[in-house]
Amino acid sequence: QLQLVESGGGLVQPGGSLRLSCAASGFTLDNYAIAWLRQVPGKERVGVSCISSSGGSTNYADSVKGRFTISRDNAKNTVYLQMDSLKPEDTAVYYCAAGESRYFCSGYVDPATHDYWGQGTQVTVSS
Repeated sequence: QLQLVESGGGLVQPGGSLRLSCAASGFTLDNYAIAWLRQVPGKERVGVSCISSSGGSTNYADSVKGRFTISRDNAKNTVYLQMDSLKPEDTAVYYCAAGESRYFCSGYVDPATHDYWGQGTQVTVSS
């Protein structure tokens, strides 16, 4: 079965850190750009970060710049999202999505651009 699987979510205090993982099952990520998105119940899914297939280009939402870092290890078929200095407003379900288009990271918030996506992992930032 071709899918993405997120892991690494949990409960953390404000100011703490978590590292999320997005692993591919049934296919290799080498040719795919990967994005992280997040969603709070009752609100639309919003973009967080994206990394090109080579790893040479990344982008971040303004709300997470300087605090989150996206990276990839194609040998492990996994993409990571290192989240530092977490705030209560970072609480959400985090999803990863893959796109083969060279323009994926420019428009990844649109679900129509997603070739594969995961089921999400819950991140809760609370004292």
